[in-house]
Amino acid sequence: MSIKFKSMATFLSRKSLSYSSASSVNKIICLCQCHFYDFKSVSFPQYYSDDSKVRSSSFIDYLPLQAIGGAGGQGLPKYGGFGGDGGQVIFVANKKILTLRQVLQKFPRQFCKAGTGENSDRFHLLGERGENLTIEVPVGVIVHLPNGKKVDLDQNGDICIAAEGGSGGNDKTNFLGIRGENNSIGLELKLLADVGLVGFPNAGKSTFLKAISKAKPKIGAYPFTTLSPQLGIMEYEDGRKITVADLPGLIEGAHQNFGMGIKFLRHAERNKILLYMLDINPFQLSFKYPERSAFETLLILIQELEEYGHGMLDKPSILALNKIDTDSDFTKTKDLLNLIKNLPDSLSDVREEFHPKRLPVFDDIFTISAMKGENTLQLKESIRRVMDDYAEKKIIAEMEAKNSLLKSSDDLNPTEKIKSVLV
Repeated sequence: MSIKFKSMATFLSRKSLSYSSASSVNKIICLCQCHFYDFKSVSFPQYYSDDSKVRSSSFIDYLPLQAIGGAGGQGLPKYGGFGGDGGQVIFVANKKILTLRQVLQKFPRQFCKAGTGENSDRFHLLGERGENLTIEVPVGVIVHLPNGKKVDLDQNGDICIAAEGGSGGNDKTNFLGIRGENNSIGLELKLLADVGLVGFPNAGKSTFLKAISKAKPKIGAYPFTTLSPQLGIMEYEDGRKITVADLPGLIEGAHQNFGMGIKFLRHAERNKILLYMLDINPFQLSFKYPERSAFETLLILIQELEEYGHGMLDKPSILALNKIDTDSDFTKTKDLLNLIKNLPDSLSDVREEFHPKRLPVFDDIFTISAMKGENTLQLKESIRRVMDDYAEKKIIAEMEAKNSLLKSSDDLNPTEKIKSVLV
């Protein structure tokens, strides 16, 4: 009969149990502790706080794992036989894997171990290598290895060896198999969506995502309806697909991690373009915060992206002024458009604390009603145009860089070319 206990303390304090000796107690403790692993050696990012929340979170963007390479097989000293090496734990980026939750479902104990090398015997002097454990992860995962090392799996098919297998028993190890590496690993996911929706809470980002894709984000008339990134796919008549990430709303001080800002902003790092979603009405997060005009809200949003860095303001961008259905005579919308189009001169209309050091260059500006579907199709087409321009400019830049290298190589005289090759 097996008895389940809520904790080790409860288990050891049950007076109804008696033990024949202290050694038996120690054996029980060892057995009960064998599935707990120490993740302290992993340098967790500053936004990562509590491992216990991993399982309950609907969206997982950081997953700690214990990766153990397979042990080497035993050698056979009598015949000089070598044991097989242990298998490796390998992470492979696969575009068909979308979330880290899929990884957690395969490894619910967050423990992964490769196969043990085969022992040598007189019929097979060279033991077979242990089977590698290949774990498929989403494209865009950063593997945090011990000692602060990071491996970025940002392309489909990229691999990272997380734990090496131990050597098989041989003459250098007294024919004893060596244990494989035991590494505490962290998988960090940064979404690789084409478009990132950024804005303050309740700006209408989720409503827009629902309007232009088949995504079904939670929508409500209150701030922080979206608590984790949501992905949607925009489909076009010719079969083209563009992925859109609805990021949770930012607040003032997001770059300092207020409101989990860093956790949310980092997902926008790899977006090819940013879509700024701005409510044309004044915004007030709560009674503790001052009310901001729509123009002030935009400037604060720009400041947050500027302070966060990582080239956010250098990305191609589109500005969408949302909720024009609440502006019956279009007065608020026109005034806001004039302020935006006259930047930076219009900064004189607001206090200096709202002045960003840099301003993004918007590729397009739209007035929309995500709820009514007004101008959303035109915005969808504009996103595609900007995406195509971005791709074309990237290709041209890569070709120019390549031609520049070839030209510099051609300019060298034969002696310099030989020296450059030797170096």
